[in-house]
Amino acid sequence: MRMTSIGALLAGLAVAAGAFGAHALRVVVPSDRLQVFETAARYQMFHGLALLFVGMHSTQAPRAGARLAGILFIAGTLLFSGSLYALALTGVRIWGAVTPFGGLAYLAGWSALAHAFWPRRA
Repeated sequence: MRMTSIGALLAGLAVAAGAFGAHALRVVVPSDRLQVFETAARYQMFHGLALLFVGMHSTQAPRAGARLAGILFIAGTLLFSGSLYALALTGVRIWGAVTPFGGLAYLAGWSALAHAFWPRRA
């Protein structure tokens, strides 16, 4: 599956998660956990859009670090947003221990993307 497809899928699922949180969860989940859920959806959307960027540029002007960035964005979404969704839905706080690993994957992805597009000297 291409990065653009995964990015579009993640962004679409982020919209669905946001709507689910705003409408269905609002009446069953405490407000502090609802904020956690909204954070997960927001970061998922940001990185879904970032994957669209990576995918579009990878087909036009392939750069080695861009593919790595995309993989790290996917890993970050699974770990960061996934753990926050689990925490918000279950209330099991141990999921919060996974979240920083997703944040590190996001940071590494942005660093890899910056490196991939950094101007090269001739």
